Amino acid sequence: MEIILIEDVPSLGKAGDRMKVSDGYARNYLLPRKKAVMATATSMKTLEQERHFLQHKQDKLEHEAQQLAQRIGEISCTIAKPTGEEGKLFGAVTSADIEETLREQGISVDRKKIVLEEPIKNLGVYTVSVKLHPAVAAELKLWVVKE
Repeated sequence: MEIILIEDVPSLGKAGDRMKVSDGYARNYLLPRKKAVMATATSMKTLEQERHFLQHKQDKLEHEAQQLAQRIGEISCTIAKPTGEEGKLFGAVTSADIEETLREQGISVDRKKIVLEEPIKNLGVYTVSVKLHPAVAAELKLWVVKE
């Protein structure tokens, strides 16, 4: 039986794939759980329209992410923290601190998109990567200074 997957099914395929599966698998598992639909001319046409709509939406999101990445690349953030001897911070600079500093400059970025291998614990200048979209990443110049 030919089907079109509506959502990703592990070990079978991704959403939008047209597949041949056994009749029992389709009737007893995929179709009742709304993971697939029968491959007919109507469903194929609907699938193509949805793909076109989703592609347009993804292109728009990527374009917006590129604009935001350009804005982030043009600025530099300064975070002041209390320090001890030899420039060691009391605590650390985390992605939440960076998110707050960006928000103060008018840029809204979720802290989960800010990529830090580990929290920053020393004074200095750092380049922090911000993953805005699967295809777009921005580089933020971050200054950690003594309070």
